[in-house]
Amino acid sequence: MTDVPSYSPKDTHPIVYVRAVKRGDLPQDMRDRIEGLENLYAVSSAEGEVLALVDDRAKAFILARMNDFQPVSVH
Repeated sequence: MTDVPSYSPKDTHPIVYVRAVKRGDLPQDMRDRIEGLENLYAVSSAEGEVLALVDDRAKAFILARMNDFQPVSVH
């Protein structure tokens, strides 16, 4: 399995975006719950809603695919 995103017009799964986030950029209540992690990956909807935070980029792609989403990397 590769984590290189691709999109085809015939794909029927909604797109989600995977991007790196720093702990310091998160709201305080989230920072309090993720002690010890400085770099995370957000899986976000097309509208910008954060659906999940994980500690590994590959996990973010796997999580998205397991939930029938088409992940796309945001740099």
